[in-house]
Order: sequence, then C-alpha cells, then structure tokens
Amino acid sequence: MNRYPQILSVHLFLLEGDKILLQLRKNTGYRDGCWSVIAGHVEAKESAKRAMIREAKEEAGILLNPEDLILVHVMHRFENQERVDFFFKAKRWEGEPKVMEPNKAEKVEWFKLSELPPNTVPYVKQAIELGLMKGIIYSEYGW
Repeated sequence: MNRYPQILSVHLFLLEGDKILLQLRKNTGYRDGCWSVIAGHVEAKESAKRAMIREAKEEAGILLNPEDLILVHVMHRFENQERVDFFFKAKRWEGEPKVMEPNKAEKVEWFKLSELPPNTVPYVKQAIELGLMKGIIYSEYGW
C-alpha cells in the first residue's frame, strides 16, 4: 500500500446576510477567470485554523480569531492529486475585505448565495451548496 502526504487547503466563507464574498482568480494557473473564496495551503507545522487566519490576512487584509472560525465542510478532492479541503465560516472579522494580492486576484465581490456566478470554481460551489446551505459536513469531488 502506498502512503503519501495529503495536500491540505483551507477556504473561508465570509457572509453578510444572504451574500458570500468571492474573489476573481487570475495568473494562478488554476481556474483563472473563475470566482472562488479566500483560500490557501496549510504550511508545515501549521494548524488549519492558523492557516486560515494567515491566508485571510494575506489575501483579503482581514483579521480573524480562531474562536470565530466554524468548520462547516470537509472535502476529499482529486484534481491531478489528492487534496483535503477545510471550509470555515467566520462568525466575525476585523477589517474590510479587499484584494491584497493583485497578481493573483482581480477583485472581490459579494454575491447572493442563491445566485452564484456560473464561473464559480466547481468544488467551491459544491462546498457552498452542501456545507453552508444543507449542513452536510463531508463530501468528495473528482473521484
């Protein structure tokens, strides 16, 4: 049996009423021109919550506290390699979300949960629909 380390990623659901914050990807080499959420990889010796806090500051300029992050979905995903994605909802945050990495994101915008853009990254859309809207904690994608 072959065992190898999984790639761990974190994703952030920021909600205002019935709207979710999405950012338009560019120059990343993955789904450029598609909408996604604030996200990134978990680094060595970093917890998923710590990674989410770091990524939120790096990508959107907002500050999060660990106690304000609620895990709403976990996805085991296969897209050229195996990944495990943790999707967190923030109960609150400090600061106004904005593009902090203009080389990777074109803009941020609020969208109604019921009217996500057609070019939303498919696995992110699945996590929004299952984790946020239906309360389903686990799913798989790409297998």
